[in-house]
Amino acid sequence: MTVTTAASDEYGLYVDGQWEAGGDTLAVDDLADGGTFARVASADERQAEAALRAAARAQSAMADATIVERTRWLDGIAEAIEANADELAEVVVREAGKPIASARGEVAAAAERFRRAVDEARDVQGEYVEGTTAGHEGWNAVVKPRPVGTVLCVAPYNYPLATTALQVAPALAAGNSVVLKPSSKTPVSAAVLARLVDEAVDLPTGGFNLVSGPSSTIGDVLARDDRVGAIAMTGSSAAGERVARESGLTALHMELGGNAPAIVFPDADLDATARHCAKGSFKFAGQRCSAIGRILAHETIHDDLVDRVAAELDEWQPGPLFDDDTSVGPLITSDHAAWVAELVTDAVDRGATLVAGGQHDGRRFEPTLLADVPRDARILYEEQFGPVAVVTPVRSEADALALANDDDLGLDASVFTGDHDRAMRVADAVDAGAVRINGAPSHGLGDIPFGGVGDSGIGREGLGYTVEEFVTTKSIVL
Repeated sequence: MTVTTAASDEYGLYVDGQWEAGGDTLAVDDLADGGTFARVASADERQAEAALRAAARAQSAMADATIVERTRWLDGIAEAIEANADELAEVVVREAGKPIASARGEVAAAAERFRRAVDEARDVQGEYVEGTTAGHEGWNAVVKPRPVGTVLCVAPYNYPLATTALQVAPALAAGNSVVLKPSSKTPVSAAVLARLVDEAVDLPTGGFNLVSGPSSTIGDVLARDDRVGAIAMTGSSAAGERVARESGLTALHMELGGNAPAIVFPDADLDATARHCAKGSFKFAGQRCSAIGRILAHETIHDDLVDRVAAELDEWQPGPLFDDDTSVGPLITSDHAAWVAELVTDAVDRGATLVAGGQHDGRRFEPTLLADVPRDARILYEEQFGPVAVVTPVRSEADALALANDDDLGLDASVFTGDHDRAMRVADAVDAGAVRINGAPSHGLGDIPFGGVGDSGIGREGLGYTVEEFVTTKSIVL
Protein backbone atom coordinates (compact mmCIF):
# COMPACT_ATOMS: atom_id res chain seq x y z
CA MET A 1 0.00 0.00 0.00
CA THR A 2 1.38 3.41 -0.88
CA VAL A 3 0.52 6.71 0.65
CA THR A 4 -1.72 8.50 -1.77
CA THR A 5 -2.16 11.96 -3.18
CA ALA A 6 -3.80 14.84 -1.38
CA ALA A 7 -7.04 14.13 -3.21
CA SER A 8 -7.19 10.63 -1.80
CA ASP A 9 -8.22 9.59 1.68
CA GLU A 10 -6.10 6.52 2.43
CA TYR A 11 -2.63 6.61 3.97
CA GLY A 12 -0.23 3.83 4.83
CA LEU A 13 2.53 3.10 7.31
CA TYR A 14 6.10 4.01 6.38
CA VAL A 15 8.53 1.35 7.59
CA ASP A 16 12.08 0.69 6.42
CA GLY A 17 11.67 2.93 3.38
CA GLN A 18 8.47 1.25 2.19
CA TRP A 19 4.77 2.08 2.36
CA GLU A 20 2.55 -0.71 3.61
CA ALA A 21 -0.94 -1.44 4.85
CA GLY A 22 -1.70 -1.90 8.51
CA GLY A 23 -3.43 -4.67 10.33
CA ASP A 24 -6.39 -2.31 10.65
CA THR A 25 -7.27 1.28 9.79
CA LEU A 26 -7.98 4.46 11.75
CA ALA A 27 -10.99 6.47 10.63
CA VAL A 28 -10.13 10.16 10.99
CA ASP A 29 -13.07 12.46 11.53
CA ASP A 30 -13.53 15.57 9.40
CA LEU A 31 -13.98 18.34 11.97
CA ALA A 32 -14.73 20.92 9.28
CA ASP A 33 -17.49 19.25 7.25
CA GLY A 34 -18.40 16.16 9.25
CA GLY A 35 -18.08 12.54 8.23
CA THR A 36 -14.79 10.74 7.69
CA PHE A 37 -11.88 12.75 6.35
CA ALA A 38 -9.40 9.92 5.82
CA ARG A 39 -8.45 6.40 6.71
CA VAL A 40 -4.95 5.75 7.96
CA ALA A 41 -3.25 2.39 8.33
CA SER A 42 -3.04 1.23 11.94
CA ALA A 43 0.08 -0.70 12.89
CA ASP A 44 -0.02 -3.91 14.86
CA GLU A 45 2.69 -5.07 17.27
CA ARG A 46 4.57 -6.86 14.50
CA GLN A 47 4.79 -3.69 12.42
CA ALA A 48 5.85 -1.61 15.41
CA GLU A 49 8.66 -4.11 15.98
CA ALA A 50 9.61 -3.89 12.30
CA ALA A 51 9.90 -0.11 12.54
CA LEU A 52 12.18 -0.43 15.56
CA ARG A 53 14.35 -2.99 13.77
CA ALA A 54 14.61 -0.76 10.71
CA ALA A 55 15.56 2.26 12.79
CA ALA A 56 18.20 0.31 14.69
CA ARG A 57 19.63 -1.08 11.46
CA ALA A 58 19.86 2.43 10.01
CA GLN A 59 21.41 3.99 13.08
CA SER A 60 25.03 3.45 12.08
CA ALA A 61 24.49 5.19 8.74
CA MET A 62 22.54 7.99 10.42
CA ALA A 63 25.29 8.55 12.96
CA ASP A 64 28.00 8.53 10.31
CA ALA A 65 26.22 11.11 8.15
CA THR A 66 28.22 14.31 7.98
CA ILE A 67 26.91 17.60 9.29
CA VAL A 68 26.58 18.74 5.67
CA GLU A 69 24.36 15.74 4.90
CA ARG A 70 22.19 16.35 7.96
CA THR A 71 21.69 20.00 7.08
CA ARG A 72 20.66 19.00 3.56
CA TRP A 73 18.02 16.69 5.02
CA LEU A 74 16.63 19.42 7.24
CA ASP A 75 16.63 22.05 4.51
CA GLY A 76 15.02 19.63 2.07
CA ILE A 77 12.21 18.77 4.48
CA ALA A 78 11.60 22.47 5.21
CA GLU A 79 11.37 23.23 1.49
CA ALA A 80 8.99 20.31 0.93
CA ILE A 81 6.70 21.48 3.73
CA GLU A 82 6.60 24.99 2.26
CA ALA A 83 5.91 23.65 -1.23
CA ASN A 84 2.97 21.63 0.12
CA ALA A 85 1.71 24.22 2.59
CA ASP A 86 -1.83 24.37 1.23
CA GLU A 87 -2.32 20.62 1.46
CA LEU A 88 -0.91 20.47 4.97
CA ALA A 89 -2.99 23.41 6.18
CA GLU A 90 -6.16 21.74 4.92
CA VAL A 91 -5.20 18.52 6.70
CA VAL A 92 -4.64 20.35 9.99
CA VAL A 93 -8.02 22.09 9.66
CA ARG A 94 -9.92 18.89 8.98
CA GLU A 95 -8.28 16.47 11.39
CA ALA A 96 -7.48 18.84 14.29
CA GLY A 97 -10.35 21.31 13.93
CA LYS A 98 -8.00 24.28 13.81
CA PRO A 99 -9.20 27.45 12.00
CA ILE A 100 -7.46 27.95 8.67
CA ALA A 101 -5.46 31.02 9.73
CA SER A 102 -4.03 29.08 12.68
CA ALA A 103 -3.44 26.01 10.51
CA ARG A 104 -1.40 28.06 8.03
CA GLY A 105 0.62 29.40 10.94
CA GLU A 106 1.28 25.88 12.18
CA VAL A 107 2.55 24.75 8.78
CA ALA A 108 4.86 27.76 8.56
CA ALA A 109 6.14 27.07 12.08
CA ALA A 110 6.88 23.43 11.19
CA ALA A 111 8.91 24.44 8.14
CA GLU A 112 10.78 27.08 10.13
CA ARG A 113 11.63 24.58 12.85
CA PHE A 114 13.26 22.24 10.35
CA ARG A 115 15.13 25.17 8.84
CA ARG A 116 16.31 26.48 12.22
CA ALA A 117 17.51 22.99 13.09
CA VAL A 118 20.13 23.40 10.36
CA ASP A 119 22.14 25.73 12.58
CA GLU A 120 21.69 23.39 15.53
CA ALA A 121 23.09 20.52 13.45
CA ARG A 122 26.17 22.62 12.72
CA ASP A 123 26.69 23.12 16.44
CA VAL A 124 26.96 19.38 17.13
CA GLN A 125 30.72 19.58 17.43
CA GLY A 126 33.36 17.81 19.49
CA GLU A 127 35.95 19.44 21.74
CA TYR A 128 39.44 18.90 23.11
CA VAL A 129 39.84 18.69 26.89
CA GLU A 130 43.10 18.85 28.89
CA GLY A 131 43.60 16.92 32.09
CA THR A 132 43.51 19.15 35.18
CA THR A 133 43.94 16.74 38.10
CA ALA A 134 47.14 15.47 39.67
CA GLY A 135 48.60 12.62 37.65
CA HIS A 136 46.73 13.66 34.53
CA GLU A 137 49.05 16.48 33.55
CA GLY A 138 49.57 16.47 29.82
CA TRP A 139 46.59 14.24 29.18
CA ASN A 140 44.27 15.24 26.36
CA ALA A 141 40.90 13.92 25.35
CA VAL A 142 38.78 14.22 22.27
CA VAL A 143 35.16 14.47 23.43
CA LYS A 144 32.95 13.49 20.51
CA PRO A 145 29.18 13.95 20.37
CA ARG A 146 27.31 10.81 19.41
CA PRO A 147 23.62 10.24 18.74
CA VAL A 148 21.71 8.49 21.51
CA GLY A 149 20.18 6.06 19.00
CA THR A 150 16.62 5.66 17.83
CA VAL A 151 14.34 8.48 18.98
CA LEU A 152 10.71 7.55 19.49
CA CYS A 153 8.63 10.66 18.75
CA VAL A 154 5.15 10.58 20.28
CA ALA A 155 3.19 13.53 18.89
CA PRO A 156 -0.03 15.16 20.20
CA TYR A 157 -3.28 15.98 18.43
CA ASN A 158 -3.34 19.71 19.18
CA TYR A 159 -0.27 20.66 17.12
CA PRO A 160 0.07 17.57 14.92
CA LEU A 161 2.63 19.10 12.56
CA ALA A 162 4.44 21.84 14.49
CA THR A 163 5.11 19.74 17.58
CA THR A 164 6.16 16.81 15.43
CA ALA A 165 8.72 19.09 13.78
CA LEU A 166 10.01 20.12 17.20
CA GLN A 167 10.71 16.45 17.93
CA VAL A 168 11.83 15.10 14.56
CA ALA A 169 14.06 17.98 13.43
CA PRO A 170 16.39 17.82 16.48
CA ALA A 171 16.52 14.04 16.27
CA LEU A 172 17.71 14.19 12.65
CA ALA A 173 20.05 17.10 13.41
CA ALA A 174 21.75 14.94 16.04
CA GLY A 175 22.07 11.95 13.67
CA ASN A 176 19.42 9.71 15.18
CA SER A 177 16.96 7.37 13.50
CA VAL A 178 13.31 8.25 14.09
CA VAL A 179 10.17 6.24 14.77
CA LEU A 180 7.21 8.60 14.70
CA LYS A 181 3.94 7.67 16.39
CA PRO A 182 1.31 10.38 15.87
CA SER A 183 -1.89 10.79 17.82
CA SER A 184 -4.58 8.42 16.59
CA LYS A 185 -6.90 11.43 16.38
CA THR A 186 -4.62 13.34 13.96
CA PRO A 187 -2.39 10.92 12.04
CA VAL A 188 -2.83 12.40 8.56
CA SER A 189 -0.38 15.29 9.08
CA ALA A 190 2.29 12.76 10.00
CA ALA A 191 1.49 10.61 6.97
CA VAL A 192 1.88 13.60 4.64
CA LEU A 193 5.12 14.56 6.39
CA ALA A 194 6.40 11.01 5.90
CA ARG A 195 5.57 11.24 2.21
CA LEU A 196 7.52 14.49 1.94
CA VAL A 197 10.51 12.99 3.74
CA ASP A 198 10.39 10.00 1.41
CA GLU A 199 10.20 12.17 -1.72
CA ALA A 200 12.39 15.12 -0.81
CA VAL A 201 15.48 13.75 0.94
CA ASP A 202 17.74 10.75 0.72
CA LEU A 203 17.83 9.46 4.28
CA PRO A 204 19.43 6.08 4.96
CA THR A 205 16.76 3.42 4.55
CA GLY A 206 15.02 2.99 7.89
CA GLY A 207 16.22 6.34 9.21
CA PHE A 208 12.64 7.62 9.38
CA ASN A 209 9.60 5.46 10.13
CA LEU A 210 5.92 6.19 10.69
CA VAL A 211 3.68 3.85 12.69
CA SER A 212 0.19 5.12 13.37
CA GLY A 213 -2.07 3.25 15.72
CA PRO A 214 -3.74 3.27 19.13
CA SER A 215 -1.41 3.51 22.12
CA SER A 216 -3.28 0.57 23.61
CA THR A 217 -2.02 -1.57 20.72
CA ILE A 218 1.52 -0.37 20.00
CA GLY A 219 2.38 2.19 22.68
CA ASP A 220 3.93 -0.20 25.20
CA VAL A 221 5.73 -2.15 22.47
CA LEU A 222 7.47 1.02 21.32
CA ALA A 223 8.14 2.55 24.74
CA ARG A 224 9.67 -0.49 26.42
CA ASP A 225 12.01 -1.51 23.60
CA ASP A 226 15.73 -1.43 24.45
CA ARG A 227 16.58 -0.20 20.95
CA VAL A 228 15.00 3.17 21.74
CA GLY A 229 17.64 5.63 22.93
CA ALA A 230 15.27 8.48 23.79
CA ILE A 231 11.55 9.17 23.86
CA ALA A 232 10.27 12.61 22.90
CA MET A 233 6.66 12.93 23.94
CA THR A 234 4.04 15.64 24.12
CA GLY A 235 0.78 14.61 25.73
CA SER A 236 -1.18 14.30 28.93
CA SER A 237 0.43 13.74 32.30
CA ALA A 238 -1.33 10.38 32.65
CA ALA A 239 0.01 9.17 29.29
CA GLY A 240 3.48 10.40 30.20
CA GLU A 241 3.43 8.50 33.47
CA ARG A 242 2.55 5.29 31.64
CA VAL A 243 5.37 5.74 29.15
CA ALA A 244 7.78 6.45 32.01
CA ARG A 245 6.76 3.22 33.75
CA GLU A 246 7.30 1.18 30.59
CA SER A 247 10.52 2.78 29.33
CA GLY A 248 13.00 1.70 31.97
CA LEU A 249 16.37 3.46 31.59
CA THR A 250 15.50 5.16 28.29
CA ALA A 251 16.12 8.91 28.28
CA LEU A 252 12.80 10.78 28.52
CA HIS A 253 12.06 14.17 27.00
CA MET A 254 8.46 15.00 27.87
CA GLU A 255 6.21 18.05 27.70
CA LEU A 256 3.03 17.06 29.50
CA GLY A 257 -0.05 18.70 31.00
CA GLY A 258 -0.45 22.27 32.17
CA ASN A 259 -2.85 24.48 34.12
CA ALA A 260 -1.19 27.87 33.82
CA PRO A 261 -2.16 30.50 36.39
CA ALA A 262 -2.34 34.14 35.34
CA ILE A 263 -1.76 36.26 38.44
CA VAL A 264 -3.20 39.78 38.07
CA PHE A 265 -2.34 42.64 40.43
CA PRO A 266 -4.23 45.94 40.80
CA ASP A 267 -1.51 47.96 39.04
CA ALA A 268 -1.71 45.91 35.84
CA ASP A 269 -2.93 47.43 32.58
CA LEU A 270 -6.35 45.78 32.75
CA ASP A 271 -7.31 46.31 29.10
CA ALA A 272 -4.12 44.62 27.91
CA THR A 273 -4.44 41.97 30.60
CA ALA A 274 -7.97 41.12 29.50
CA ARG A 275 -6.82 40.73 25.88
CA HIS A 276 -3.97 38.44 26.87
CA CYS A 277 -6.12 36.39 29.24
CA ALA A 278 -8.80 35.94 26.59
CA LYS A 279 -6.23 34.83 24.03
CA GLY A 280 -4.55 32.56 26.56
CA SER A 281 -7.88 30.95 27.47
CA PHE A 282 -9.64 30.71 24.10
CA LYS A 283 -6.96 30.25 21.40
CA PHE A 284 -7.47 26.90 19.65
CA ALA A 285 -10.45 26.44 21.98
CA GLY A 286 -8.07 26.14 24.92
CA GLN A 287 -6.55 22.90 23.61
CA ARG A 288 -2.99 23.92 24.44
CA CYS A 289 -0.76 22.77 27.30
CA SER A 290 0.31 26.39 27.73
CA ALA A 291 -3.26 27.76 27.83
CA ILE A 292 -4.20 29.97 30.75
CA GLY A 293 -6.20 27.62 32.95
CA ARG A 294 -7.04 30.01 35.79
CA ILE A 295 -6.92 33.78 36.24
CA LEU A 296 -6.05 34.71 39.83
CA ALA A 297 -7.21 38.31 40.06
CA HIS A 298 -6.69 40.52 43.12
CA GLU A 299 -10.05 40.96 44.82
CA THR A 300 -10.01 44.72 44.30
CA ILE A 301 -10.00 44.39 40.51
CA HIS A 302 -11.69 41.00 40.07
CA ASP A 303 -15.04 42.37 38.89
CA ASP A 304 -13.43 44.97 36.63
CA LEU A 305 -11.25 42.36 34.96
CA VAL A 306 -14.21 40.00 34.48
CA ASP A 307 -16.10 42.79 32.68
CA ARG A 308 -13.13 43.45 30.41
CA VAL A 309 -12.64 39.77 29.57
CA ALA A 310 -16.36 39.54 28.82
CA ALA A 311 -15.93 42.41 26.35
CA GLU A 312 -13.29 40.33 24.53
CA LEU A 313 -15.62 37.39 23.91
CA ASP A 314 -16.88 38.72 20.59
CA GLU A 315 -13.35 38.25 19.20
CA TRP A 316 -13.36 34.57 20.16
CA GLN A 317 -16.51 33.06 18.69
CA PRO A 318 -16.74 29.83 16.67
CA GLY A 319 -17.24 29.95 12.93
CA PRO A 320 -16.57 28.04 9.70
CA LEU A 321 -13.07 26.58 9.91
CA PHE A 322 -12.08 27.69 6.40
CA ASP A 323 -13.10 31.29 7.08
CA ASP A 324 -10.02 33.47 7.65
CA ASP A 325 -11.86 35.41 10.36
CA THR A 326 -12.72 32.37 12.48
CA SER A 327 -10.74 32.23 15.71
CA VAL A 328 -12.25 29.25 17.56
CA GLY A 329 -13.04 25.77 16.30
CA PRO A 330 -14.46 22.60 17.86
CA LEU A 331 -12.93 20.45 20.55
CA ILE A 332 -11.27 17.29 19.34
CA THR A 333 -14.11 14.94 20.42
CA SER A 334 -17.60 15.19 21.87
CA ASP A 335 -16.35 13.19 24.87
CA HIS A 336 -13.82 15.90 25.58
CA ALA A 337 -16.51 18.56 25.31
CA ALA A 338 -18.50 16.60 27.91
CA TRP A 339 -15.43 16.62 30.19
CA VAL A 340 -15.14 20.40 29.95
CA ALA A 341 -18.85 20.72 30.64
CA GLU A 342 -18.45 18.54 33.72
CA LEU A 343 -15.81 20.89 35.11
CA VAL A 344 -17.89 23.98 34.34
CA THR A 345 -20.97 22.46 35.99
CA ASP A 346 -18.95 21.52 39.05
CA ALA A 347 -17.68 25.11 39.39
CA VAL A 348 -21.17 26.60 39.05
CA ASP A 349 -22.64 24.09 41.49
CA ARG A 350 -20.02 25.17 44.02
CA GLY A 351 -20.87 28.85 43.65
CA ALA A 352 -19.07 30.22 40.58
CA THR A 353 -20.88 32.76 38.41
CA LEU A 354 -21.46 31.74 34.79
CA VAL A 355 -20.95 35.07 33.05
CA ALA A 356 -21.14 33.80 29.47
CA GLY A 357 -21.20 30.58 27.46
CA GLY A 358 -21.31 27.19 29.10
CA GLN A 359 -23.29 25.39 26.39
CA HIS A 360 -22.00 22.70 24.06
CA ASP A 361 -23.32 20.73 21.13
CA GLY A 362 -21.24 17.73 20.20
CA ARG A 363 -17.70 18.97 19.80
CA ARG A 364 -18.74 22.63 19.74
CA PHE A 365 -18.24 24.34 23.10
CA GLU A 366 -19.09 27.99 23.57
CA PRO A 367 -16.25 30.21 24.78
CA THR A 368 -17.12 30.43 28.46
CA LEU A 369 -16.35 32.89 31.26
CA LEU A 370 -16.61 31.93 34.93
CA ALA A 371 -16.21 34.47 37.75
CA ASP A 372 -15.86 34.20 41.54
CA VAL A 373 -14.75 30.59 41.15
CA PRO A 374 -14.49 29.09 44.65
CA ARG A 375 -11.34 27.39 45.92
CA ASP A 376 -12.93 23.96 46.01
CA ALA A 377 -13.88 23.94 42.31
CA ARG A 378 -12.15 21.16 40.38
CA ILE A 379 -11.50 23.43 37.39
CA LEU A 380 -8.86 25.32 39.41
CA TYR A 381 -6.77 22.17 39.78
CA GLU A 382 -7.55 19.93 36.80
CA GLU A 383 -6.42 20.60 33.23
CA GLN A 384 -9.56 21.44 31.26
CA PHE A 385 -8.16 21.78 27.70
CA GLY A 386 -11.22 23.77 26.75
CA PRO A 387 -12.32 27.35 25.94
CA VAL A 388 -13.07 28.44 29.51
CA ALA A 389 -11.71 31.57 31.19
CA VAL A 390 -11.72 30.88 34.92
CA VAL A 391 -11.45 33.94 37.19
CA THR A 392 -11.10 33.65 40.95
CA PRO A 393 -10.31 36.38 43.51
CA VAL A 394 -7.13 36.38 45.60
CA ARG A 395 -6.40 38.53 48.63
CA SER A 396 -2.68 39.14 48.33
CA GLU A 397 0.55 38.16 46.61
CA ALA A 398 1.07 35.36 49.12
CA ASP A 399 -2.48 34.11 48.63
CA ALA A 400 -2.07 34.13 44.85
CA LEU A 401 1.18 32.17 45.05
CA ALA A 402 -0.28 29.63 47.43
CA LEU A 403 -3.16 28.96 45.02
CA ALA A 404 -0.97 29.03 41.92
CA ASN A 405 1.33 26.39 43.41
CA ASP A 406 -1.43 24.22 44.87
CA ASP A 407 -1.46 21.52 42.21
CA ASP A 408 0.86 18.95 40.65
CA LEU A 409 1.21 20.73 37.30
CA GLY A 410 3.86 23.36 36.67
CA LEU A 411 4.27 24.08 32.98
CA ASP A 412 3.54 27.78 32.49
CA ALA A 413 2.35 30.90 34.26
CA SER A 414 1.80 34.61 33.68
CA VAL A 415 2.17 37.63 35.97
CA PHE A 416 0.43 40.93 35.19
CA THR A 417 1.71 43.96 37.08
CA GLY A 418 3.29 47.35 36.54
CA ASP A 419 5.83 46.73 39.30
CA HIS A 420 9.05 45.22 37.91
CA ASP A 421 10.34 44.05 41.28
CA ARG A 422 7.08 42.31 42.09
CA ALA A 423 6.96 40.75 38.63
CA MET A 424 10.38 39.20 39.07
CA ARG A 425 9.70 38.17 42.68
CA VAL A 426 6.45 36.41 41.82
CA ALA A 427 7.93 34.85 38.68
CA ASP A 428 10.70 33.32 40.78
CA ALA A 429 8.22 31.99 43.33
CA VAL A 430 5.77 30.32 40.93
CA ASP A 431 6.41 26.59 40.46
CA ALA A 432 6.50 26.53 36.67
CA GLY A 433 8.98 25.88 33.90
CA ALA A 434 8.32 29.30 32.36
CA VAL A 435 6.65 32.55 33.41
CA ARG A 436 5.56 35.33 31.05
CA ILE A 437 5.44 38.88 32.36
CA ASN A 438 2.44 40.91 31.14
CA GLY A 439 1.49 38.46 28.43
CA ALA A 440 -0.03 35.03 27.82
CA PRO A 441 2.45 32.12 27.88
CA SER A 442 4.43 31.92 24.63
CA HIS A 443 7.65 30.19 23.61
CA GLY A 444 8.38 31.03 20.01
CA LEU A 445 9.60 28.51 17.47
CA GLY A 446 12.03 26.68 19.71
CA ASP A 447 14.57 29.31 20.72
CA ILE A 448 13.15 29.58 24.28
CA PRO A 449 13.12 26.38 26.38
CA PHE A 450 9.67 24.95 27.05
CA GLY A 451 8.90 22.37 29.70
CA GLY A 452 7.57 21.93 33.18
CA VAL A 453 8.08 20.75 36.72
CA GLY A 454 6.12 18.15 38.67
CA ASP A 455 3.63 16.27 36.53
CA SER A 456 4.19 18.67 33.62
CA GLY A 457 7.16 16.84 32.21
CA ILE A 458 10.85 16.06 32.05
CA GLY A 459 13.44 18.17 30.23
CA ARG A 460 12.96 21.21 28.04
CA GLU A 461 11.73 21.41 24.45
CA GLY A 462 13.42 23.84 22.09
CA LEU A 463 15.51 23.08 19.03
CA GLY A 464 18.97 23.47 20.56
CA TYR A 465 17.87 22.23 23.97
CA THR A 466 16.30 19.14 22.42
CA VAL A 467 19.39 18.39 20.33
CA GLU A 468 21.38 18.35 23.57
CA GLU A 469 18.99 15.69 24.91
CA PHE A 470 19.48 13.58 21.79
CA VAL A 471 23.27 13.31 21.90
CA THR A 472 25.66 11.69 24.26
CA THR A 473 29.46 11.89 24.28
CA LYS A 474 32.37 9.57 23.80
CA SER A 475 35.72 10.57 25.34
CA ILE A 476 38.87 9.36 23.61
CA VAL A 477 41.75 9.93 26.00
CA LEU A 478 45.14 10.52 24.40
